[in-house]
Amino acid sequence: MKIIHVADYEKMSRLAANMIAGQVLLKPDCVLGLATGSSPIGTYENLAAACQEGLLDFSQVRTVNLDEYCGLKPEDPQSYRYFMDKNLFEKVNVAMENTHLPSGSAPDMEAECVRYEALVESLGWPDLQLLGIGHNGHIGFNEPAEDFPTTVHTVKLAESTIQANSRLFEKVEDVPTMAITMGIGAIMKAKRVLLIAGADKREIVEKAFHGPVTPQVPASILQLHRDATVILCEA
Repeated sequence: MKIIHVADYEKMSRLAANMIAGQVLLKPDCVLGLATGSSPIGTYENLAAACQEGLLDFSQVRTVNLDEYCGLKPEDPQSYRYFMDKNLFEKVNVAMENTHLPSGSAPDMEAECVRYEALVESLGWPDLQLLGIGHNGHIGFNEPAEDFPTTVHTVKLAESTIQANSRLFEKVEDVPTMAITMGIGAIMKAKRVLLIAGADKREIVEKAFHGPVTPQVPASILQLHRDATVILCEA
């Protein structure tokens, strides 16, 4: 595992975007595993700018996102599909049919878990998986648990996750309490993993990557990944 310290959010975003751009340039039809939340917004802005300047071509890229809230339709402004469309997909020349997220509004969530797991596997797993990290160590929506969930599954969100995400909703009661997420198995099958974290995540980054590997700190499993990079900004 490689941990890179950078001065600020702008430098973190630029470095992460450069690493993702390098993957696209190296393999134009690559599979990118993508994340949502506040951490990757700057990264996506840099990627969009590079595409608009003609420096990067997403026309053959396939994408798979980690997770989605249960109960939200794709057009809901709080859904992760909406987030990805507005922050990246509509700003680059990716084919929308090549962008994939689990459905939070599927009538049968158990069947949706099976479908999405099979879809990600059919693409050969991500060539590069972008991750953020929660204050409790979650990656995707894999919350602290007794074991590492391996496949796509639904999960009841931890209270700390609900509180952290409530800043994006009018009130905390509006935050969905369930989500569908890739399991740890899919994340670990990615050929490369890139995790980005702000200065407020310093404590959990230290615990996750310098402490024991335990499902109580889900991100700690990345210590065992063959090619994992963490970018931590200092301010």
